[in-house]
Amino acid sequence: MSAKYAPKTAFGRMIDTFEETAIAIILGLMTVLTFINVVLRYVFNSSLIWGLEASLILFAWLVLFGMSYAVKVTAHLGVDAILTMVPNPVRRAMTLFATVLCLIYAALLLKGAWDYWAPFAGLPQTGGRWFPEGFIKTRDQGWYEVETIPMPDWLRFIEPSFNAGEHYTKLPRFIPYVILPFGCFMLLFRLLQAAWELLQGKRDALIVSHEAEDAIEDVRHMNEGN
Repeated sequence: MSAKYAPKTAFGRMIDTFEETAIAIILGLMTVLTFINVVLRYVFNSSLIWGLEASLILFAWLVLFGMSYAVKVTAHLGVDAILTMVPNPVRRAMTLFATVLCLIYAALLLKGAWDYWAPFAGLPQTGGRWFPEGFIKTRDQGWYEVETIPMPDWLRFIEPSFNAGEHYTKLPRFIPYVILPFGCFMLLFRLLQAAWELLQGKRDALIVSHEAEDAIEDVRHMNEGN
């Protein structure tokens, strides 16, 4: 398994801190919303009407934001039973082949995510069934709203651009849905980084392996420090 990820530059440390902070904030907001709703329901016989939808959106953000971060820090789980049975050159070739497949998948995922999100933001979709062949004009669906989350007043400056000057009563869908193309873009970017590191020999896998042995080793070091 590769060594644990550690950013080498000040900019890398800043990005790393931003990603970890964003993930922690999203997880914290989900926890707080769920806790508040439980208290309201069982103590006051009430609830936040929009709490469930907000929690679902935050969970989607957590997953889509976290998948690229997990690639960066080699935290995705995988099966390496075959890899451990073959010599190093074959293992490297298999890892690079798997990386190419992941890059193709991430690119297709990004295209699909953009094409789904773009109409909600009044932007053109990409042409072509599998790979982008330019942009095509689609029907503006910027007026679509979420089900229950009210529109914050501090966001009303977007209405002239996305809703033809009409007021939103609920949060427009393009705001929570923006994580789709963003998360897929970050996944593709992190996979490209990983592929480059694999080619340079700075990394030997896309997945975490032998996590049980590593956990035992970490506990052993912690006990030695006590």
